[in-house]
Amino acid sequence: MCVVGRVAGVTQLRDVIYVLTRSTAIRRYDATTHQRLTDIDVTGLSYPRDIAACELTSRLYVADLAGCVWRWRVSFDSEGKLFHRRLILSETVGFSFRPSTLSVTSARLLVTSHSYMQLRQFDAAGGDELRRVYLDMDPCHAVESPTGTFIVSHLSTGLEDYRVSELSTEGRVLRQFSSFALSLPQHIAVDRYGNILVADSDNDSILLLDAELVLCSVFIDKHELNYRQPNRLCYMDQSGQLLVGFLGLEGVAVFHVLRRWADWAHCVR
Repeated sequence: MCVVGRVAGVTQLRDVIYVLTRSTAIRRYDATTHQRLTDIDVTGLSYPRDIAACELTSRLYVADLAGCVWRWRVSFDSEGKLFHRRLILSETVGFSFRPSTLSVTSARLLVTSHSYMQLRQFDAAGGDELRRVYLDMDPCHAVESPTGTFIVSHLSTGLEDYRVSELSTEGRVLRQFSSFALSLPQHIAVDRYGNILVADSDNDSILLLDAELVLCSVFIDKHELNYRQPNRLCYMDQSGQLLVGFLGLEGVAVFHVLRRWADWAHCVR
C-alpha cells in the first residue's frame, strides 16, 4: 500500500502510478516496486478532485473543481529524464462548469459535473468538445463502455437512491442496477468486456457487475479493504491490476485481480 493523504484520484500511465491528493502536488510511485518517485508540483491547482491517464496520447488529466481540466503530456527529454509540459483546458470546459470526476477511454475524455448534472466528452488529444449530455440524475462518476455507451454511478433525484445506469450517447437510460444496499458509489471502472467495478463507498466494498448491469459478486469485501471506504478506482486491463484510493488517511491499495476474473468467468465472457 502507498500511504498518502486523503486520495482525490489514482491512475497509472505505463510503469508509474499517479496519486492525486487534496494538495498542489501529484505523487508518483513505481508501479512494480511501489517506491515513491519525484512528485509533480502543480502551481495554480485549486481544488483537485480526480485524475485519469491516456496511454494513446501519453497525457494525464486532472479535474479541478475551480472550473478547469488540467492536461499534461508525459514524455522524456534527450537525457532520459522525465519532464512534464502543463496545458490547461479551462477555455474548453468553461468556468461555469465545475468538473468533479473524469475518465479516459479510446482517446476520449469524459468529464462529470456533480454541480451541473452534466457529462461532457472531449477529444483527449486536442481538447475539442465532442458531446454534451444533460442528465436527470446527480452523477458521481461516468465511464465510456467498450460499445460507446456511458456507464454512470449516480443518485436518482426522483427516488433518492443510488444506482448505476447505462446511458445512450444522447442520455437515454438503457438499463439500470439498483439495490437497497448500494450506498455512495463514488467511482467505477470498466474492463474490455464491459464488466463494471463499483466502489460502494459507504459499504466498504467493491462490487462486480456484468455488461448487462447484473450483480455478479461483492468482488472485494470490507474485510479485504480493512473496513476502509473505497473512493477512487483505476483498473489496468493488461496487467489485471486494480488501484483503489480511499477516503481519509488510508492511502492507495493495489490488488491483482486476474485470478478473480477467472473465478467469475461467466461475467467476463
